[in-house]
Amino acid sequence: MELRDLKSFIEVANHKSFSKAASHSYVSQPALSKAVKKIEEELHVELFERSKRELKLTDAGKIVYQQGVKALLPLTELTVLLDELMNIEAGEIKIGIPPLIGTLFFPAIARMLHEKYPKVSLELIELGAKRISELVDQGQIDLGIIVLPNDPSKFNITPFIRDEFVLFIHKDHDLAQQPAVYLHQLKEERFILFSQEFTLHDYIRQACTAAGFTPTVSYRSSQWDLIMELVASRLGITILPKSIYDKQNNPDIKILPLTDSSLVWELGMITKKNAYHSFALRELLRLLDRGLENHY
Repeated sequence: MELRDLKSFIEVANHKSFSKAASHSYVSQPALSKAVKKIEEELHVELFERSKRELKLTDAGKIVYQQGVKALLPLTELTVLLDELMNIEAGEIKIGIPPLIGTLFFPAIARMLHEKYPKVSLELIELGAKRISELVDQGQIDLGIIVLPNDPSKFNITPFIRDEFVLFIHKDHDLAQQPAVYLHQLKEERFILFSQEFTLHDYIRQACTAAGFTPTVSYRSSQWDLIMELVASRLGITILPKSIYDKQNNPDIKILPLTDSSLVWELGMITKKNAYHSFALRELLRLLDRGLENHY
């Protein structure tokens, strides 16, 4: 089995799509398909369930994926070490950020790093926080910025940003003229939430359950801007961090404080414990630790 083919298979598995893997890896879709097929023929197994809309690993595919990640990890560290030996201020950082967090903070992160270390490149990987944690643990992502809490036994965790949750609602909604709302007042509303692979989905549902009701979810999406458009179209309400309000520009959307809610959006940076941190990653962590908030 060639390492190139194994890398292609892992890339497809991570993105759950040949087309998305092709756009991220700069390898053509036919080449990725050929690499996966080659491994399947060599091992006499099927790696993916191809009948579904989203590619899903078979049981055999999960085994090949897990062992493949383990096999490639030492080679990844070898590349990083040699790069640093040749150029101390160069390198690449793979940073995993859920779409909402990426919208708010990634441009400032990239700008801040580029100003100080223009030879260091950032690769943005946008996935749900659950998947990002898995990839950091597997050594495929250097740094994740996710919603806390997370597992301190696996990761180095550094608090990052703290924000409050608010209600996003159409300006003509019956509740829109109130100065604030109680969470239980929303029990008859239709909710628009992030998809189930995102931490915010479970977080909002749990908060509603604690308030005494199970939310009716009309729509789920992985894109915050689509959620805003659905709210603006009067198709439901949503609860999101207050900071997202400044990023959207729809005049039909209003935000209201949640009076009795203890919902707090706490973000943290996670890196794998006991893993090698490249020069570039160490510098990015240092810059972020000094305060990204100063750049807003």
